[in-house]
Amino acid sequence: MITMTEVAKKELQRLVEKEQNPQMALRVFVSPGGCSGMSYGMAFDDETQEGDQVIDDDGVRICVDEMSAMYLGGSEIDFVNQLMGGGFTIHNPNAVKSCACGHSFDTGNDSGSARSCS
Repeated sequence: MITMTEVAKKELQRLVEKEQNPQMALRVFVSPGGCSGMSYGMAFDDETQEGDQVIDDDGVRICVDEMSAMYLGGSEIDFVNQLMGGGFTIHNPNAVKSCACGHSFDTGNDSGSARSCS
């Protein structure tokens, strides 16, 4: 469903070790909004919810809720280390367009909810 590059996996392992909580996972989700219709979100979470898909990759866990999984299937999480704008990023094959900021996307079915980035 969702995969991670080796760079992203190592960065996530580092961050989870820093939290000192072996139950910690990266929750990846989408929500309506953004200039292209849907926005990506990521947060640390140590609890799974009913309906979550949990991906365990060499001890690194990713949680995705049911609704978000519909939009994120086949996506890859990467980590980019740049002077400006670095961090985790999602390469989503379901996105037919995304905005310049890289935080929102459109799958062709959700553009009606688009609003400008702020």
